[in-house]
Amino acid sequence: MSDDMTTQVFKEEAYELLGELETSLLELEEMPDDMDLINRVFRALHTIKGSGAMFGFDAIAAFTHEVETVFDKVRNGELPITKELLTLSLSSRDHIYSLLESSGETGEPPSGEHILEGLKNIAFGSDNVDFTDEIETSVQEVIPDEISEADPSDYANMYRIEITPVSGNEVSDEDLSPLMDELRKIGKVCFEIFHSGEEDNASKKGQYWDILFKSDVDSLSIEEIFFFTDVPITVKVLTASQDDFDALDKVEETVPAKDKESNGQYKKLGEILIDRGDVSHETIEQVLADQKPLGELLTEKGVVSKEKVDSALAEQAAAKEFRAARQKVDVASSIRVSAEKLDYLVDLVGELVIVQAQISQVVSEKGDPALTALSEELERLSDELRDGTLGIRMLPIGTTFSKFRRLVRDLSEELGKKIELHTIGAETELDKTVIERLSDPLVHLLRNSIDHGIEQPDIRKEKGKSEHGTITLTAEHSGGDVIILIEDDGKGMSKDAIRSKAVDKGLITADVDLSDKELFNLIFEPGFSTAASITSVSGRGVGMDVVKRAIDSLRGSIDIDSKEGKGSVITIRLPLTLAIIDGLQVRVEDGYYVIPLSLVEECVELTRADVENANGQQFVNLRGEIVPYIRIREWFDIEGESPAIEQIVITGLEGNRVGVVVDTVIGEHQTVIKSLGRVYRDVEGISGATIKGDGTLALILDIPKLFRTVLAEIKAVG
Repeated sequence: MSDDMTTQVFKEEAYELLGELETSLLELEEMPDDMDLINRVFRALHTIKGSGAMFGFDAIAAFTHEVETVFDKVRNGELPITKELLTLSLSSRDHIYSLLESSGETGEPPSGEHILEGLKNIAFGSDNVDFTDEIETSVQEVIPDEISEADPSDYANMYRIEITPVSGNEVSDEDLSPLMDELRKIGKVCFEIFHSGEEDNASKKGQYWDILFKSDVDSLSIEEIFFFTDVPITVKVLTASQDDFDALDKVEETVPAKDKESNGQYKKLGEILIDRGDVSHETIEQVLADQKPLGELLTEKGVVSKEKVDSALAEQAAAKEFRAARQKVDVASSIRVSAEKLDYLVDLVGELVIVQAQISQVVSEKGDPALTALSEELERLSDELRDGTLGIRMLPIGTTFSKFRRLVRDLSEELGKKIELHTIGAETELDKTVIERLSDPLVHLLRNSIDHGIEQPDIRKEKGKSEHGTITLTAEHSGGDVIILIEDDGKGMSKDAIRSKAVDKGLITADVDLSDKELFNLIFEPGFSTAASITSVSGRGVGMDVVKRAIDSLRGSIDIDSKEGKGSVITIRLPLTLAIIDGLQVRVEDGYYVIPLSLVEECVELTRADVENANGQQFVNLRGEIVPYIRIREWFDIEGESPAIEQIVITGLEGNRVGVVVDTVIGEHQTVIKSLGRVYRDVEGISGATIKGDGTLALILDIPKLFRTVLAEIKAVG
């Protein structure tokens, strides 16, 4: 693997670890006594430090090493979790991130001395104790044969080292002592077993050593210690398995050795011996068959009753079942794939879908039963491949939600507010492209909720509210879409203030009658802001129009509902994916168009009599509801005579309904979205294109854009 590739691998893993570190620190603020969270923080720092040193990121390794020293004191119960410590720790996380971002650039890396100084004051007071001295002292206190009390998941790397003398040579512990000292400089000897050779077996001849060793380095670094030695030995460095950790657990128990060999516990150790080639499976079975279980021995000696033994066995079985389930999750394998490869795969699947549609059309024209059967099978496989490939690109939206906790924490502290963020439905999945492009709009909306929505603690108290404001971020599936809700219990929006501002800006006239929904949607107009003053957070009138455009570009919709004094709810509806959609194919003259099926509510006929009865107004009476419509023929200046009976595709968006008039509705069409070239990219009313089964092009209609045009015309007339 090239240096560039290894560096990229380290960076990707480091970014993930920094995300986990930030999440753990924020959770630790709410549960400061949770040792699991403390261990997660320490583990993330420990891994970043070790990997950074391994891949040559010395500045990151050195900085993280000193932060880790502080959390080692926290883990040992010598230092309490405080808000100041967590704030500096979060700043440390940001500094490591900046070091990652600036790696490879010329010039001095950013300095984090002020952060380390603050951590040192918290950890060691004003004694000016050096971080390096502190960590070296802790290393000197390691006892060679001590069993680590940390959970196996805390280990950075765990190895099993097998040392065997070269045939015909004798080796003593004294000969290996310098090598063991070198090992202890780069890690911790957790367990060491010396076999004198008096109990030889078929696979092990003479003396040998088995060592369980914990370290941050790789196996090659360990082998280098033994490479230049004059001691006549052969060395194998193996990655320790979960069974080796189980063996460590057994050593810590206080029951007699022969009791550990009963009641099924010996089988774990037996599996290790079999894997190492020390004994055969048949031998283990024979030995186990000759022994009585511990419970039976205790019952025979009258130590405990049979009922108590049965109860203990039931508890043991439950514990084993729990551990087995946990290990099943732990060993779930995964593979890291670059986003570019996934995008390329989706493009290929899209092309396959187009070819499959072309084959289906040709086969339908031929009318051959054999070809029809093959075509249907190809369509089934194509659909499964499409769904599977798009499923790979799906990510839980919680990956975006988690970073907002830091945003809420920092902004609420900056504004002197007390705000809690609750997230619901973090496991809801969306296409990775949608998630990436959704991040910035959500940041804008949250900043507005924090700044404009949630009141100061004293004001909330006067209103009879809790001093702590609440923002709830919710995600849920709804058909083929995902709905995201941002809800706060703040002061809500003043309809009078919005109307007054809109009149001042000339967006509406003073006497115009608007519904609440239409009034709130004025907030998305460029430059619109009701903030009384400009702050570092908001108030410049930039942001909400950007949010609207970003959501529209994702083929989504955004809606606002608010009650003054109670709070606001912002609803975002998004498609699951941007690559392949289900669409309704329509025709106007010789051109074909696709309307996203998720926006289609129904189709109705439009006769010339209906047009004449409307007196030139583009409205249709749909079961007592007046629905405006737009003609695609007029919108794109398509020449030709419209048919006597046209079709209106009724679409719904943001609580409104608008009809799209076409010549003919053809039917549902699986649409592979293709981007338009630069010449056509800014054509209003078109969001993309797709290729039909016969190889011709169909344009995808930009329904949100058409919606806004129709509604704007209605307002202008009204």
